[in-house]
Amino acid sequence: MSTGTVALRVRDLRRNFGAVEAVRGLNLTISTGECFGLLGPNGAGKTTTIELLEGILQPSSGSIDYLGEPLGARFRREAGIQFQHTALQDFLSVREHLELFSRLYPDADSIDAVMARCALTDLAGRDARKLSGGQRQRLLLGIALINNPTVIFLDEPTTGLDPQARRNFWSLVESIKADGRTVVLTTHYMEEAYRLCDRIAIMDHGRIIAEGTPRELLRRHFAGAVLSLPVADLDASKVDLAAWRVHHDRAERVVEDVAAALDDLRFQRVPLQHLQIREHTLEDLFIELTGEELRA
Repeated sequence: MSTGTVALRVRDLRRNFGAVEAVRGLNLTISTGECFGLLGPNGAGKTTTIELLEGILQPSSGSIDYLGEPLGARFRREAGIQFQHTALQDFLSVREHLELFSRLYPDADSIDAVMARCALTDLAGRDARKLSGGQRQRLLLGIALINNPTVIFLDEPTTGLDPQARRNFWSLVESIKADGRTVVLTTHYMEEAYRLCDRIAIMDHGRIIAEGTPRELLRRHFAGAVLSLPVADLDASKVDLAAWRVHHDRAERVVEDVAAALDDLRFQRVPLQHLQIREHTLEDLFIELTGEELRA
């Protein structure tokens, strides 16, 4: 939970690649102890932004402060990063990987403690090449935690994992949050963002287009509910399909008055056996703001 102290402050951040301005005047404040999610479609500038926050890229202009001072030696000691793509060493075991990275830090955490936290103890002697996808991601998280960081960056950490492995990883992240560490997360999964993030920012074309808690953003942009019906149940001669959003074999419509909408469908003799009524989700918000599916 946020303590009110500012962990990372970003002012008028810009990054150019030749004539292309990938990040356009970002301003962000990330509090100590919160999980902050950065979301955006492909090409939105999300990856560039996270690499700027991690200190991997240098900004073209603007500033990034960590605990009130520019990114520097203290930030590098106290930050942990789980990259989107990481190459592990061939022929090294899980424990040997953690030992290798622990030697890079004078005050590294206990290897046994990190293995226990990341559910790696029973895998200590296993060659990293023989790990499953979920096991590999837990090892990469352990590497990111080996320096006992106060701020940790997780760049799409559950991409490619099966649902069970993903949910197990979420539990690990929640335990990290419970320590009071600051977490900066990028993800392509809306359920993940909703469950883990205290606040989110949605990027598009290098700018922040929405920011707040998930619930605040949904309340701000939506009222009512979403009706969903099979397209086959909507008779085009009676129902104006232009008012519905068609996705594969189902059609959805946002309504403010559910009872009135149901009365209207009954009047038009639309079958309601397969009707679904749901609340708005972050995915609805994402599509509303960017016009794109999050997973490209």
